[in-house]
Amino acid sequence: MDLYLKHASATADERAAVDSHLGPPATRWEGGDRDRSEDGRVSFGGRDARSQRHLLLPVLHAVQKRLGWISEGSLSYVAQRLTVPPAEVYGVATFYAMLSTQPRPCRVAHVCDDIACRIGGANSLIDELTAEFGPAGTPNGDATWIRSPCLGLCERAPAVMFQLAGDGPDSADESHAPAAANQVAAVLKGGTPAVFVPGSTPQTVEPRDSSLRLLRRIGVADPESLDDYRKHGGYQALRRALELGPAGVIREVTDSKLMGRGGAAFPTGVKWSGVAGAPARPHYLICNADESEPGTFKDRVLMEEDPFALVEAMTIAGYAAGCELGYLYLRGEYPLATRRLTNAIEQARARGLLGRDVMGRGFAFDIELRRGAGAYICGEETALMNSIEGYRGEPRNKPPFPTVAGLFGKPTLINNVETLYNVLDVVLETGPAYAAIGTARSTGTKLFCLSGCVTSPGVYEVPFGTTLREMVDRAGGVRDGRPLQALLLGGAAGTFVPEAQFDTPLTFEGTREIGASLGSGVIMLFDDQVDLVDILSRVAAFFRDESCGQCVPCRVGTVRQEEALVRLGTGRSKGSGHPNGSITADVELLAELSLVMKDASICGLGQTAPAALQSALALDLLGVGARGAADTSPTPESSTAEKQRTPDAS
Repeated sequence: MDLYLKHASATADERAAVDSHLGPPATRWEGGDRDRSEDGRVSFGGRDARSQRHLLLPVLHAVQKRLGWISEGSLSYVAQRLTVPPAEVYGVATFYAMLSTQPRPCRVAHVCDDIACRIGGANSLIDELTAEFGPAGTPNGDATWIRSPCLGLCERAPAVMFQLAGDGPDSADESHAPAAANQVAAVLKGGTPAVFVPGSTPQTVEPRDSSLRLLRRIGVADPESLDDYRKHGGYQALRRALELGPAGVIREVTDSKLMGRGGAAFPTGVKWSGVAGAPARPHYLICNADESEPGTFKDRVLMEEDPFALVEAMTIAGYAAGCELGYLYLRGEYPLATRRLTNAIEQARARGLLGRDVMGRGFAFDIELRRGAGAYICGEETALMNSIEGYRGEPRNKPPFPTVAGLFGKPTLINNVETLYNVLDVVLETGPAYAAIGTARSTGTKLFCLSGCVTSPGVYEVPFGTTLREMVDRAGGVRDGRPLQALLLGGAAGTFVPEAQFDTPLTFEGTREIGASLGSGVIMLFDDQVDLVDILSRVAAFFRDESCGQCVPCRVGTVRQEEALVRLGTGRSKGSGHPNGSITADVELLAELSLVMKDASICGLGQTAPAALQSALALDLLGVGARGAADTSPTPESSTAEKQRTPDAS
């Protein structure tokens, strides 16, 4: 295509969509129609123009939301308004799965076909939609459906997300699970999506577990009322933090031995101290709420049901680290969380709990919500920063680390959602009191996401040290009493754990000893009816599709891994008819690919993309023998691939 977009012009609707976010253009230089005489002699650009680039993704969202897709005319006008080269605008727009640069109907159903939903009946749903509306991506009037990776609704599979373009009240995005074909069809034919009822975890219904900490307000406090949040203990932690002072807060966080819950288990107090002591100004705070690891949904539950707690926790972190502005980077596939967090931020700002003078105590802190657009890699901390800055979400080389030179080149504190929620109890109870929970090296409680062939899927909160077997028993074991074929710990970038290791304590050090990782807290069960070759093929396709393509080991390795897995599946079913002539040859090839990807990929996505497959081969779960399979279990340092776990690696 013509990346200069010389002959593309925006329609009135497209210009209105951009202007609704940026305001009307002031000069001809940025796309205005006014013919001011000075426009012919003077232009305003340089630093002032470049300072607006961080608005690129929100503006593209606005166009997609209004029209359903982003035309060349829209791209050209966005480039004019933000003074960004058209080729770079196009590069960003084509990077994200939720944005389309090809004509697309105004009603789109994203049907999850990832591993949890495959177990939950997604294939049957897809067959019914294909019969009624044609293959995925086929326009059917003003509607279509497409396949989607994990939507973060694994405990209620199968799941669907609707993107409904337009200006009216019926154009809001919605997520639904479990979804039936007749419900999806009704929306695609013009109906209004039914109200989504999010309640999802067994621990948030009666009788409640008295030991709940992170989940204690869920199902009790109104998630849309600041007053009700305060009635249930809200903002007591911030008041306590203001009494302690920034240094006192960091001392309590350090004494708590709180480790980052993103997966890399980096000491939170060390990270906070590093940013607080950095001489460069300003300091920025980022909350990574872009959890996209298949099987992960704990952060979604927290943000949908207790949004004010995240706002309060971010405010405490900003106060302690000397940050005046925080970015809440939220997964694009979480529309309900988006609405509730937006409401929480607005209410907090209106009540003086955010802004230039928080609680009248003389410090400034505010939060800007940024919505992702369907890119798993943007959970890697440096890719996330690139996304906020208006670039393609590709990881940066480290060092420098974000605590030294992060967002906009300034010291940046990045924590994931679960880490920040823990800060509230650390401040209220003191660090040593918090450290008394769990184990000596893994303190506090941990959220686990149980899904797949489990009797009671949902989010479970337990103290560190609870065994894997106890977690499975808490969720009722394998549904329908069927035999357990396999258990995946840590998500798509995790490992399969044999039953002989089910008594392993779920701690950072405990899982490390068995060559596994807690990752994002995924525990997914597969009974004897599940086709594991199909599951692992979907995992391989996920990593191949989500690779940003920046480095060769990941870009090529994920493709070759998927190809070899397809051949293994064919060879297993046809015996001597294996397309490559030798199953052993492909097992050895996969082992070699795993080593190369682990050693040479820029970020954790490529480093852990082979982890689940290699552990399955080592345990001979595919029935092809473990010949040639290398021991490539992820180390704690390399277990940071998934979008939600990476930020704490710095």
